[in-house]
Amino acid sequence: MKKILIFAMMLSFAQITWAASSPNVILIICDDLNDYIQGFGGHPQAKTPNILRLAHSGVTFTQAHCNIPICGPSRASLFTGIYPHNSGCFGFTKWDGYEVLKNSRTMMDHFRENGYQTLGTGKLMHHMVRQEWKNYGNHADYGPFVFDGQDKLPHPGVPAPYREIGAVDGSYGPLVNLAGKKSLEGKPLVWRTGSWADQRNMKVNSQADRDLTADELNGQWAVDQLKARVDKPGRQPFFMGVGFIRPHTPLIVPKKYFDMFPLDSIELPVIRSGDVEDTFARSIRGIPEGADGPRSEDMGTRLFNTLVNSYESQDEALRHFIQSYLASVASVDDQIGRILDAVDNSSLKDNTIIILTSDHGWGMGQKNYLYKNSLWQESTRVPLVIRAPGVARAKGVSAQPVSLIDIYPTLVDLCGLSKETRKNKKGHPLDGYSLRSLLVSPEKGKWSGPSSALTALYVWRMKYDPSKENYALRAKDWRYIRYANGKEELYFTKSDPHEWTNLAGNSPYAKTLNVFRQELKSRIPVSGSSLPPQPPFKPKSTAANKTDSKQSAEAWKTKYFTKHPAADTNKDGKLSWPEYKAYRAKFDPPKSD
Repeated sequence: MKKILIFAMMLSFAQITWAASSPNVILIICDDLNDYIQGFGGHPQAKTPNILRLAHSGVTFTQAHCNIPICGPSRASLFTGIYPHNSGCFGFTKWDGYEVLKNSRTMMDHFRENGYQTLGTGKLMHHMVRQEWKNYGNHADYGPFVFDGQDKLPHPGVPAPYREIGAVDGSYGPLVNLAGKKSLEGKPLVWRTGSWADQRNMKVNSQADRDLTADELNGQWAVDQLKARVDKPGRQPFFMGVGFIRPHTPLIVPKKYFDMFPLDSIELPVIRSGDVEDTFARSIRGIPEGADGPRSEDMGTRLFNTLVNSYESQDEALRHFIQSYLASVASVDDQIGRILDAVDNSSLKDNTIIILTSDHGWGMGQKNYLYKNSLWQESTRVPLVIRAPGVARAKGVSAQPVSLIDIYPTLVDLCGLSKETRKNKKGHPLDGYSLRSLLVSPEKGKWSGPSSALTALYVWRMKYDPSKENYALRAKDWRYIRYANGKEELYFTKSDPHEWTNLAGNSPYAKTLNVFRQELKSRIPVSGSSLPPQPPFKPKSTAANKTDSKQSAEAWKTKYFTKHPAADTNKDGKLSWPEYKAYRAKFDPPKSD
C-alpha cells in the first residue's frame, strides 16, 4: 500500500511538472492552401480574419516552402522531418513501407515518447498508422460529393468538359439542397460524405438545416478536446494535429461562403501570355502505361486547358474556380477561429504553441497551370505562421527562405524534447533546423540553416533515384530549378516575383547559375551513391506480369470508354490506344520545349 501511495505521489508530481514546464502544441494543416490568405499577398479579396489574428500573435514566414509539392510525400516528409532524397519517399507508396521512415519516429510518436498525449483528427498523414496516435477523431473525408445512388459525380453546376475530369478534381460549387435535381441519366441526386471506407448520405435541406461538413466536424472535435483539457490540475501536455481538407478539391462548401465573393467582382491573378514557353516542366512528364493504366503526368496543364474550354473565356473560367477556392479558404478560416477562441478564452493561451501551414500550394493559371506539383512559386510556397508564447514576437514577419522540414526540429527545440528521433541505426536524423532564432528576432535572427529552401518534384515512377530527380532551390532573391533531364530554369525573384523570365540560358547569369548548381550538388546524393531502401515493387519482367499489366491497362481503358464514348472516333464500338491519346490530347495538348 505504501509503495502504491509513493508511486501515486511521484506520478502526480511528474504531471504537475509536465503542466508547468512543457508547452502544448496544436499543428493545423490545410490541404492545398496557397497564399490566398490575408497577410500573404496572394489575393486581395481573401477573407481570413482568424488566420490574420493568429499571425498578429506570432511570426509569419513569407517565404516558407514545401519539400515536395504533392500531398502524400509532402506530409511524410513534414511529419518525419526527413527530406525525400534521404528517405526515398517521392511518391504515394505507404510511408511506413520505407525502411528509413519506419525506423524514424514521426513527430507525434516522438512527442508521445517524451511524455505528451497525442491526439489528431482529419487529414494529417496519408496512409494513417493508427498506433502513431493516442487519440484520433475523424479520418480524412474529401466530401461532400454529389451521389446518384451508384457513382460520385461532379457538382451539377460544373460545365463540360471540366466535369468529365471527375468528382474530385472536376468539381466545385456551393453546398445546396439537391431536391429535384437529377443526373444526366435521370437519377436523383443526394450528397455523400465520409472517409473512403465509411461513406454516408449527408442531409442538406437548407443552409440552416444540414449536417456538418467534414471540416466543421474536425473543428468541433478539436474544440471539444481543448475544452476537456482546460483547468485540469496536473494535466499531461498534449500534441494535437488538426487536418482540414479544404481547399482541396472538390471545392464544395456552404453557400454562405460563396456569397462572400460575388462572381462578377472576382479579381484575377496576373498571368503573362506565353509564360510557359521558356519553361521545361513538360519535358519531364511522360504518359506511362502500367498496372494502373495510362495517366497524364501533366495534370496542371490538363486542368487549366479543360477549365478554359468549359467557358466563354479564360477570365470567366478562372473567376468560377477562384470564387470556389476563396470560399473554401474562408470556410476553413472559420474553423481555425473556433480553435483560437477555445485556446485564447482559456488557461491554455499562455502555454500552447500553435502552428498553421499547408502541405503545398496551388497554381491558379500561371504558366497555363492549375494544380499543385510544380517547382514554381505557386506550388512550392506555403503559409507558415507560428505562435509560441514567450518566444515568438507578436506581428513578426520573416522573409528568410525556410521549409516544412524545419517544423519538427523547431518543436523539438521549443518543447525541450530529445533531439534523437531515430528508433535505431536504420533511421535518419532530422534534416531541418530550428526556427527559434527567427521567432525571437524575425528580421535579424541568426539562421543556422541553409540559405535556400529545397523542393523535390513528384513524377510517377516504379523506383526513385534521389540523385536524378527534379529539384528547386528558393533563395532570398532567386529560384533555381534543375530537371532530371538536365534542363534548367533560373529566376531573379527580387525583380521578377512572378517568375516570368527564365535566365538560365543568358550568359551574364552563368556564374549565378553555377553557384546554384554547386549548392544543389552539395545537398542531394551524388550519382552512383547507395540509394535509400525503398518498398519492394512487384517485378514486371516475367511474361505473366506483363500479361497482368496489359490486362489491367485494357480494363482501365474500357472503363474510361464507358464514360467517354465520344473518344471512339471511328465509331467501331472499340476504343484504341491511339484514339484514347488523341481524345485526351484535346484537353492536354502535347507541346515541345
